[in-house]
Amino acid sequence: MNSSLPLHPVAADVCVAPQLQPEAMAEAARAGFRSVVNNRPDHEHGPGQPTSAEMAAAALAAGLQYRHLPVDGGYQSPEEIAAFAQLLAELPRPILAFCRSGARSARLYEAASAG
Repeated sequence: MNSSLPLHPVAADVCVAPQLQPEAMAEAARAGFRSVVNNRPDHEHGPGQPTSAEMAAAALAAGLQYRHLPVDGGYQSPEEIAAFAQLLAELPRPILAFCRSGARSARLYEAASAG
């Protein structure tokens, strides 16, 4: 995928990224992504980050599937890992997952894939 987005591939058809802005959703669609998963809770570090509602609206406008699965940066529960695995199974690929730095989305992917 050719893109200026800060992508880190974790599989052939799954990438993770740090916090994206709503305008990045159109670029993600142009890059070939079909789905986006936001793993960051709203207002995690204050009002500076876009809300899930803003991201969802931009993703839908770009023709992407969008899901919000907010998880804590330091701990992802077995239930959250299972929920992420379910998203991996049902969403059209390629999938782009993001959080503050990309690390928790990558950990979720690894844990969901190991199960």
